[in-house]
Amino acid sequence: MVQKAERVAAPQISGKNPGRRNPAGRQGRPVGNVTRGTTNPNRMRRVDRWLTGPQAWRLRSADNPLVVDLGYGATPATAVELFERLSALRPDVQVRGIEIEPDRVRAALPLQRPGLSFHVGGFEIPVPGRPVLVRAFNVLRQYEEADVAGIWRLVQDRLSADGLFIDGTCDEIGRRVTWVALDAERPLSLGMSVRFGSFDLPSEVAERLPKALIHRNVPGERVHALMQAMDQAWLEAAPLASFGNRQRWQGMCRSLRDAGWPVQDGPARWRLGELTVGWEAVAPRG
Repeated sequence: MVQKAERVAAPQISGKNPGRRNPAGRQGRPVGNVTRGTTNPNRMRRVDRWLTGPQAWRLRSADNPLVVDLGYGATPATAVELFERLSALRPDVQVRGIEIEPDRVRAALPLQRPGLSFHVGGFEIPVPGRPVLVRAFNVLRQYEEADVAGIWRLVQDRLSADGLFIDGTCDEIGRRVTWVALDAERPLSLGMSVRFGSFDLPSEVAERLPKALIHRNVPGERVHALMQAMDQAWLEAAPLASFGNRQRWQGMCRSLRDAGWPVQDGPARWRLGELTVGWEAVAPRG
């Protein structure tokens, strides 16, 4: 059984990031630290494809289609892309890009338009309403593992009833992507998406695991066992390589499911290089 995430106080940010240190939003300041802000256009395409696919129902059914791109980085390209992709599902979507660094927000203001705006803030999410989606990519990676539970809880408490928080990490051009999906109560799943041909073994995606898991890829931890099982299933699917890596990946996913791993998706997502497993399969021990 998956245990409910423990409710904790606002995060005591202990990260060694350069820039502002503000653990609890004192005196109205944003909660969080200034991060490096590295970003690139189209970097988030894989997670956005998941949001507009299996998770599209959340946005379609929302009374208030509010979406937050939290910590969009030095340039707002990925926030603009998120708005354009979600607008195809809900023309009335409201995307709010949030950055803790005021200069980044000022630089983004000329790109504002109906449905898309930019705001100074942090994990407290200083916009009216409860978002149905919050996407934070390559943000918590720059914090300490001890900070994660508190940050998760802070964002979860801002979600709408069917809201989803996506805490993820990807490489510089979005070829290897992983994310934890959380609802208002608990972590739900670990998702990953890879570009075929960008790896020799699927466990190479572990380099981009979210902060909650990246230091847990060691013997004895569940996520390490998953990475090892992926590699073994990939090697056993080698005969399918003559049909292409897409077929081999699907064979790997099918083997994992048949072996009892809580795989939550199926061939329609596998063929895109995706794999989603229940959080119970990877949750850190202890």
